[in-house]
Amino acid sequence: MNESSVDRHQLESAVQAADLRVLLMVMVHLSGDLGWLDPPHCPRRDVNLVADPAAGLPPEVQGRIRHAAVEMLATGARAVIHDPGDALMQRMMSVCLGESVPLEYARLTREEMALVPRRLRWPESVPRPSGRDEHVLIVGAGVSGIALGASLIELGVPFTIVEKAGDIGGAWFVNRYPGCGVDTPNHAYSFSFGPRFLWPRYFSRREEVLAYLRRVVDAAGLRKHIRFSTQLVGATWNEEARQWVAKLRGADGDSIVRSRFLVSAIGQLSDPQLPRIDGAGSFEGVSFHSANWPEGLKVEGQRVAVIGTGATVMQLVPEIADSVRSLTIYQRSPQWARPIPGYREPIGQQAQWLLAHVPYYAEWFRFTMFWRYGDGLLKTLKKDPDWPHPQRAVNAVNDRHRRELTDFIRAELEGRPDLLSKCIPDYPPYGKRILLDNDWYRTLKKPRVELVVDPIRRIVGAGIETADGRLREADVIVYATGFKLTEMAARLGLVGRRGRSLSEVWADGDLRAYLGLTVPGFPNFFCMVGPGTSSGHGGSITFIAEAQTRYITSCLVRMAEQGVSAIDLRPEVLDDYQRRFDAEHETLIWSHPGMSTYYRNRHGRVFTVLPWRLADYWRFAHDADLGDYRCSGQAVDSA
Repeated sequence: MNESSVDRHQLESAVQAADLRVLLMVMVHLSGDLGWLDPPHCPRRDVNLVADPAAGLPPEVQGRIRHAAVEMLATGARAVIHDPGDALMQRMMSVCLGESVPLEYARLTREEMALVPRRLRWPESVPRPSGRDEHVLIVGAGVSGIALGASLIELGVPFTIVEKAGDIGGAWFVNRYPGCGVDTPNHAYSFSFGPRFLWPRYFSRREEVLAYLRRVVDAAGLRKHIRFSTQLVGATWNEEARQWVAKLRGADGDSIVRSRFLVSAIGQLSDPQLPRIDGAGSFEGVSFHSANWPEGLKVEGQRVAVIGTGATVMQLVPEIADSVRSLTIYQRSPQWARPIPGYREPIGQQAQWLLAHVPYYAEWFRFTMFWRYGDGLLKTLKKDPDWPHPQRAVNAVNDRHRRELTDFIRAELEGRPDLLSKCIPDYPPYGKRILLDNDWYRTLKKPRVELVVDPIRRIVGAGIETADGRLREADVIVYATGFKLTEMAARLGLVGRRGRSLSEVWADGDLRAYLGLTVPGFPNFFCMVGPGTSSGHGGSITFIAEAQTRYITSCLVRMAEQGVSAIDLRPEVLDDYQRRFDAEHETLIWSHPGMSTYYRNRHGRVFTVLPWRLADYWRFAHDADLGDYRCSGQAVDSA
């Protein structure tokens, strides 16, 4: 801000709506006065995702802070402290949140706020890569592909992104069901780089997320690197040339692309899973997976059947319940859902003005969202071996969460005792993906909505018949039945060294990858958001994508510095990582006896979820060690 551009009336009005914990940090940056971190200015801890902007401070202290902030901002003050360094950053984070934040989060957060660079720069002593020999082929233009592509542009590394759809966005482009949106606060879902985006609400809809991703792509100049409506048919590693030879299929037919590196950025939730139900093909109405919602489909006045009760359904059902003729939901098992005050609330104009105009405000606001939806929960998901009630919880805190969530469900379903037995799960909270209440329970009470827990026997022309012999007629069947997670990049038709395919290596659902990124026998290949990298306790895919982007680009830079043309992960590195991965999961709720969840393969091994904190994964993936690989090249040849 500069003094000539400040509308004091606008400023005063906006500061009244400010989150004071965020505003205090802005004042430290601009003034350099560390007294703002001392009592009586210290905010109280607030664990709500959308916290009270008053920060628990007395009215007279609130007034003093707001007045000082207006005077400081009205003069167009420039930062006295831009990058606080680790020690001061730790203190600022701790005061902002009202709790002690470990020092190890300081560097991570400084990168997240772009106070220090996260991205690598190309070494001046190494010639910049050019042409096919150093080309990177990326499959998928969703969040991960965008993160990597933007970084490669900055590095000056040549690359191409192939995207089978007609636009960017990945799952956000494909999914168009009513109510589709984030279940992570969108400020925490956004990238640490790129243009500011004024999110209209705390949890934005699909159209708003897609608009944001398009803006990032355009600002980074990514579109010219993307081949839309183009699919990878298969790719084979050429040992002699040390290249991947990929077969692509597009509107103009098939083509061959040779690249030094191959990256799968297709994610985990990209291949819809349809259940096997007798008679499904005989249904006379419209049926589809929720990820393939037909363009232009209207369900107003229709009898709609929804199979499944996961995250998609909790968004979809409240959105359409008032417009359909009837809505029947077929549930296999109930889900725990958290109440989220402010879930539907818009972000007010004054708060938007602060996010757009006040230095450091958006960065600290984003940090508070990131923290509340980050690592804090994980320690409460550890199994206590001495806990006497493992059938209902894994420890005392988890049991308290169970009571709180159960009380919430009972309050929401007051007057409908018939629904209680259907809606209160019999497994520990967070044992499956935790969902966010979007008026789900209140919607179930509506007269035209029915929740069915009897198993489905078969589908007939007129509708769905359950095991009790009852037929419920339907005009539309929506399969909200999740995605195929036991394939991931294996379905891309990749063949590595010695003619072995990734589908063979990952056969029987036994997916393993170092950092969820690299697999022995597949040189110069990376699978972003691969096995064991989704977060079951918080965080967002954008954070994981940026951490993985840092690792991949670190590999590329170090290979160039050392004259290495190919890297192949050492099997013993993966074995050691997998032992630590599995051992850590044995201490966590997702391996709790009796749990049935898509986090586990058919052998019971958890293979999708990260068992460590986000801070741990950031540290693991920050700087590649080529000693973990067999290297081939001019300077090093140990293959």
